Amino acid sequence: MNFKRVVVTGIGALTPVGNTASEYWSGLTNGVSGADFITLFDASKFKTRFACEVKGFDPVAYLDRKEARKIDRFTQFALVASDEAVKDSGISAQTMNPDRIGVIFSSGIGGLITFQEEVMAYAKGDGTPRFNPFFIPKMILDIAAGQISMRHGFRGPNFAVVSACASSTHAIIEGFNYIRMGKADIIVAGGSEAVICDAGVAGFNAMKALSERNDDPKTASRPFDKDRDGFVMGEGSGALILEDLDHALKRGAKIYCEIGGGGATADAHHITAPHPEGLGAINVMRVTLEDAGMLPEDIDYINVHGTSTPLGDIAETKAILGVFGDHAYDLNISSTKSMTGHLLGAAGVIEAIACINAVIHDLIPPTINHFTEDPGLDHKLNFTFLKPQKKTVRAALSNTFGFGGHNACVIVKKYAR
Repeated sequence: MNFKRVVVTGIGALTPVGNTASEYWSGLTNGVSGADFITLFDASKFKTRFACEVKGFDPVAYLDRKEARKIDRFTQFALVASDEAVKDSGISAQTMNPDRIGVIFSSGIGGLITFQEEVMAYAKGDGTPRFNPFFIPKMILDIAAGQISMRHGFRGPNFAVVSACASSTHAIIEGFNYIRMGKADIIVAGGSEAVICDAGVAGFNAMKALSERNDDPKTASRPFDKDRDGFVMGEGSGALILEDLDHALKRGAKIYCEIGGGGATADAHHITAPHPEGLGAINVMRVTLEDAGMLPEDIDYINVHGTSTPLGDIAETKAILGVFGDHAYDLNISSTKSMTGHLLGAAGVIEAIACINAVIHDLIPPTINHFTEDPGLDHKLNFTFLKPQKKTVRAALSNTFGFGGHNACVIVKKYAR
């Protein structure tokens, strides 16, 4: 089968280090930490009292007040990021075939804040079931994709992909596949997450996944540091406009980069822990390179999953060495989660956006908060600690791994006619 080429023609982002795509990239390259004490609820009794919240977000600045009340925070984020991407790309249901424009938009958890609010209100009541009529449509995680399609009149493929922290990378891969197989001209692909609430933080605390560095939140996300003690929860959204190259050229669209390939595997090992030798990660990077028709030597930068957990960071570096061999020492590696925290289901797309910007600007965003070398890691690898580095980036690989052993990677590369 002759696959169509797929390019990126629009970008949108709403993150803990910037509320637009350009602000987000500026935050990354300036090494800004998005972590601070939680303001969205009273976390004073929690083991972890900080997170990477989106700053200064007022939904009515973007959405009608009445409509904003009918949707969960994660869907509000999704609409804001996708609006930016749609505007950036110049696509429209009025000037294009809306049946050929789809939305594949993900979340790892969906409307947890809504779920918590409704159940807590019921528990405090007299037992009479008084639930908001929008409870279910606010909570279900596929609603973000549906809301985006309704907002813009896009009638093509429309669904959500769920694979925990790999969700939005899977969404990009699905969009890529729909377009290259000729089943759509354009896909709005991405993910959104907003679970900084009592249930979200307490749930991750209970499984010992979160950092508890309450004395110094801004440096709590420490990928590859000896003293890392868990990830920092983040929230936000990212959106990409994926487009058939011929369609983009015909309408004179600006082209940011090309999608090289994508891959997905499973660890088949443990519900939360990675395979200790990085087996699933090795396999997914290999199948992604194969899908792209590329060699390890073609990759210049890897935006790693790099969550700042004791086991995960070691397993991922073992996997990189297993796939890239000696070329691993010529690569730049960085974890932008050191700045944004972990956006769970939205992590993949905002990290793909970091890779796209690295390709466009030939600049590697840093891994901040490095203080002490971990003797369990190979420090001949270039983790891009503390400061961004200039480097020609022909192609970049984005790694995402989710609870349940879900692995997904995508390659973005410089566009050449």
